Amino acid sequence: MGVSLVQPARHGVTPFIAFEHVSKAFGSKVVLDDVSFFVLPGETLCIIGRSGVGKSVSLQQIMGFLKQDSGRILIAGDDISDYTEEQMERIRRKITMVFQNGALFDSLTVFENVAFPLRERRELAEDQIEQIVHGLLGMVGFSEMADKLPSDLSTGMRRAVAIGRALAAQPEAILYDEPTTMVDPLMAHLLGNLLQKVKIQLNLTSIVVTHDMRFAEKLADRVLFLHEAKVHFFGSVEELKKTSDPVLQEFLRLDQRPLPDLALVG
Repeated sequence: MGVSLVQPARHGVTPFIAFEHVSKAFGSKVVLDDVSFFVLPGETLCIIGRSGVGKSVSLQQIMGFLKQDSGRILIAGDDISDYTEEQMERIRRKITMVFQNGALFDSLTVFENVAFPLRERRELAEDQIEQIVHGLLGMVGFSEMADKLPSDLSTGMRRAVAIGRALAAQPEAILYDEPTTMVDPLMAHLLGNLLQKVKIQLNLTSIVVTHDMRFAEKLADRVLFLHEAKVHFFGSVEELKKTSDPVLQEFLRLDQRPLPDLALVG
């Protein structure tokens, strides 16, 4: 199914993130093949698809951890395709990423983890940092966990704290890599509510890599479906649901497996 890059519907609005004909391979394995998409400021894009289709690779290229083989990647109007590591540091002040494992500092408490980016900037007094951190922990729902170590937390809790730490960096955009993988349905629901709260209250630009279509329906302004290294679909959730494309129909059908009863989740 051929897909062309649809230009932003809001005339005069420059995409905050855009891929233009990006390709990436690891040896003989092509993971992205001529991929184009965009995310407007304040929008949430969900990238879906089966394992190994380049979803997480796309996030790593935005952060500059991987370089594309061809094509252009633009962030806030800047072409970062050939940026040096020093130049990427400026981009990483605009965009932060929440990894699957949370990437918290094991030796620091929850409070200290969230405070870390604030202290790194050396711009705020300690009482200001304390106020901001408690506010962020309240927002993510873990105020009572401030003195806990990451080892005391479940996978889902660590991700929620990692979101709080990401917000402390005051980014313009956040990338989420599979935020609900390996968590129980109740925590997945809570994380979905948290991302929705961040989206509504802070109006941040977001990209969410997920295998969960229910999660995408809750958050996405637009959905990107990657299949066999290519863009197979790029559009709204409503357009995705109406599609008669057999590949998408099969993906949606498999994703409609019944969830466990949340009341039974301990």
